[in-house]
Amino acid sequence: MSREEMDTLGWTECDVILVTGDAYIDHPSFGMALVGRLLEAQGYRVGIISQPDWHSADDFRKLGKPRLYYGVTAGNMDSMVNRYTADRKPRSDDAYTPNGEPNKRPDRAVSVYAQRCREAFPGTPVVIGSIEASLRRIAHYDYWSDKVRRSVLFESKADMLIFGNAERALVDLTRRMAEGENIKTIRDLRGTSFLVPSGWMPGEDWGVHNSTRVDIPGKIDAHPDPYLMVQPNTPGCATDSKPADEVNPAMVEPKAEVVKPIRIMSREERLAMQKEKHNKTVVRLPSFETVSQDPVMYAHASRVFHLESNPGNARALVQGHGDRDVWMNPPPLPLQMDEMDNVYDLEYARGPHPSYGGANIPAWEMIRFSVNIMRGCFGGCTFCSITEHEGRIIQSRSEPSILREIEHIRDKTKGFTGIISDLGGPTANMYRLSCKDKEIESTCRRLSCVYPSICVNLGTNHNPLIKLYRKARAIPGVKKVLIQSGLRYDLAVRSPEYVKELVTHHVGGLLKIAPEHTESNVLSKMMKPGIGAYDEFKALFEKYSIEAGKKQYLIPYFIAAHPGATDEDMLNLALWLKKNNFRLDQVQTFMPTPMAMASAMYHSRKNPLHKVTDDSEDVETPRTLKQRQAHKAFLRYYDPKNWPILRDTLRRMGRGDLIGTGERHLIPPYVVGEENFKPASGKRAMPMLAPGADKRGGKALPVAGGRGKPNALTGSLSARATIETKARPSILDTIKVKAKAPPKPARGSRK
Repeated sequence: MSREEMDTLGWTECDVILVTGDAYIDHPSFGMALVGRLLEAQGYRVGIISQPDWHSADDFRKLGKPRLYYGVTAGNMDSMVNRYTADRKPRSDDAYTPNGEPNKRPDRAVSVYAQRCREAFPGTPVVIGSIEASLRRIAHYDYWSDKVRRSVLFESKADMLIFGNAERALVDLTRRMAEGENIKTIRDLRGTSFLVPSGWMPGEDWGVHNSTRVDIPGKIDAHPDPYLMVQPNTPGCATDSKPADEVNPAMVEPKAEVVKPIRIMSREERLAMQKEKHNKTVVRLPSFETVSQDPVMYAHASRVFHLESNPGNARALVQGHGDRDVWMNPPPLPLQMDEMDNVYDLEYARGPHPSYGGANIPAWEMIRFSVNIMRGCFGGCTFCSITEHEGRIIQSRSEPSILREIEHIRDKTKGFTGIISDLGGPTANMYRLSCKDKEIESTCRRLSCVYPSICVNLGTNHNPLIKLYRKARAIPGVKKVLIQSGLRYDLAVRSPEYVKELVTHHVGGLLKIAPEHTESNVLSKMMKPGIGAYDEFKALFEKYSIEAGKKQYLIPYFIAAHPGATDEDMLNLALWLKKNNFRLDQVQTFMPTPMAMASAMYHSRKNPLHKVTDDSEDVETPRTLKQRQAHKAFLRYYDPKNWPILRDTLRRMGRGDLIGTGERHLIPPYVVGEENFKPASGKRAMPMLAPGADKRGGKALPVAGGRGKPNALTGSLSARATIETKARPSILDTIKVKAKAPPKPARGSRK
């Protein structure tokens, strides 16, 4: 937004100015557009500064001083994830910038932008939010600097941090500030965090639950002897008793009995009293100084933090940072369906700001014809940050609201050809799934509703989603509705009708699913189902693809170097890929993101999924660059570029027997010129035959090019007998290998 646009609107100042690290796209999939339109609908004048030059405060002054506050966000992605790969190398592009141009945002953008806002207009309140701020609201492990950093509230010097689904907190905060209330006194909004003096409490009736140390078993006291008139004064628990020299060894007469009247309370009164006490209790986490020096205490703090994440029973949290505390109110309550509809039905332009002209913005091109139908995820995958940001309770839009958005895309979005690219969200098939009992939901402290097994209280009825799919594709002008969000296949198999509907009408040849690994040791650290769930879904996928007469493929995603993964685990995964004839094109290496439980495992080498002590389970974690690269190479075992590191790794593991040109081998032995070989081209993760051998002139060369013939119509190659093993012509067929000349005899030797 510019001053000229303000003049056109007749504005002399903005009530709120939002600063973002993304290009401005007026669409509900982009946080700044959603927040801006939400505040605009409440009657506030909202300005937006998109991707400002952070090297000075000039760009932060161009809309003038906001009447109420600056709202600062890094954008839809964490700026460090946006700018760096899992190997800490700078990325060459930025999907949220016109023409994908890199370096348009700083590292740790929230802190940098907030500091520039303060410099632009000292004394103006600054409120930070977005996923970057949410994941840094307490002391957190930072992968890029390889250390534990303080809460982002300190680095940004912000007045307030709003985390999670921020709509209610943002509207309430803005209204109260507009009515003249000082932001420093607003301390009761759910989903907010702020700095307070050490020991601060909202009221005298508040209590503290101290969780600043791991539980240490104390001394077990013997049962008292009921026949003694007096009891010996023996010390109690070693952690709570007085020093030995202060204990009176004499026998102690029993104290005079104090008579108290007994009050009979009803069950409702008892529950109300317990709830009031619970709601006025804050959990004190280990301090920044402690967790930054003690990895075990960091893992303990991570476990306590995640156990206090259910909005129905979460308590406030507090963490000491020197002479100040970071106070975190309980998470925001989920939006109801009508509230979700109100947010997504606002008057969005549904396109990039006109100032970008015809520039290509990759993130916009990806979602311009898609519809977000829900928020949240109850999967609880430890490597994912969705639950820390959006929560575990699913928030769904109504069917009419979703269908209206499809019609808006049809009528208003340029370039629409009749294909809706996605109906989804964090997952494809959690729409309107929830706990069967709201009372149970509000008291539950499970970290996942689907691990280690699907909870008996979880509703898995996919009928509302099936109904939505059918109505969406029946809209005039809509030719096809695709589903491209990641599918939770362990839930999908609970509804074969849903799988049939999906496979028959909504798969464009390829369907993304994420087994992530095959080995139970690693899957248990991810909180992901066993590979048997994948096999069960695959069988249904193949069955319904054949019935529909379609040739379709599953696209599995896997993670390399996840905490808990050993070299043996990655080798087993590579052998599974070869057995099932998968050649993965795009693979990912685990990247520790702030506050994720897997990141706590990476940093502490402890498992916060269970009680943490000094002696609790150790988690083997790939940390060195060489080991992480080797784990990634296992996923692309067929690529000649990975053969050298895999040979070294296999020999070190004592598995040199897997190096050779036979069908049972994983990779071939060294061949002169192999560095010029190219892996087979083809669709991502398309089932392919593993490298075989092409013998010519007495030389055994690895075939880097062939692909097997898919079984039936699905591309599944599970039945080896049905696979045509003859490889297609390879680029290697054009390579001439010059035979080595026999060595010349040494001078003076006999022939």
